[in-house]
Amino acid sequence: MLGLCCSCSTATHPPTAPTTIASSASPTLAPEPAPAPAATAAPASLQPAPEPAPVPSPPPPIDPVPPLVDESGRTLPQTDALPSTESPSFRRRLELLVEAIRTDDAELAVPAFFPVLAYAEVKDIAKPERDWQHRLIGAFTRNVHEYHRRLGEAASSIQLRGIEVPEAKVKFMKPGSEGNKLGYHRVLRSQLLLTGADGRELALEITSMISWRGEWYVVHLHGFK
Repeated sequence: MLGLCCSCSTATHPPTAPTTIASSASPTLAPEPAPAPAATAAPASLQPAPEPAPVPSPPPPIDPVPPLVDESGRTLPQTDALPSTESPSFRRRLELLVEAIRTDDAELAVPAFFPVLAYAEVKDIAKPERDWQHRLIGAFTRNVHEYHRRLGEAASSIQLRGIEVPEAKVKFMKPGSEGNKLGYHRVLRSQLLLTGADGRELALEITSMISWRGEWYVVHLHGFK
């Protein structure tokens, strides 16, 4: 009896390659940029200076006598306009009158007096310019000196306070009523209001004013001489 000998042979397996496990490496981060250096303020001495504020131009001076002639030199015509005591030109003429009394210099106040060109148009007499020069302006000059003397030491400090014009007594003088060719407004006995250095209120009479083109002008300062 044959016995079967079962030899247990060991099977040879091919060698197994070692398994390589890739390690999970951390990603490399880019370096953060360095912060920019802070801006350094320029020294105060190097900073530009601020622009100076514009200086407003002074107002133009007020002409005490509005235009009397046109571009060709002809005297502008009379109007029936009633004068206003609020006129800047009238105010300026009063200031000149007060300055003339203060300094005893009547020449300064000639702009406040009725213009010779207007007088030549208004008066219906021979040689009105001569009458204006030798009679009217002569009396006006004497009146300025008289007021200066009357005020005495106070004259050197007087300032214009205003004027009182009796509006109810303003009258329109028609041609022929006062030896005049043209009409005009007339007002009598106005009061020139003044203030002295001590604040004392003073008043001087302006005997007569008449109008030319809507403006008051003195024609008799004190009395009708």
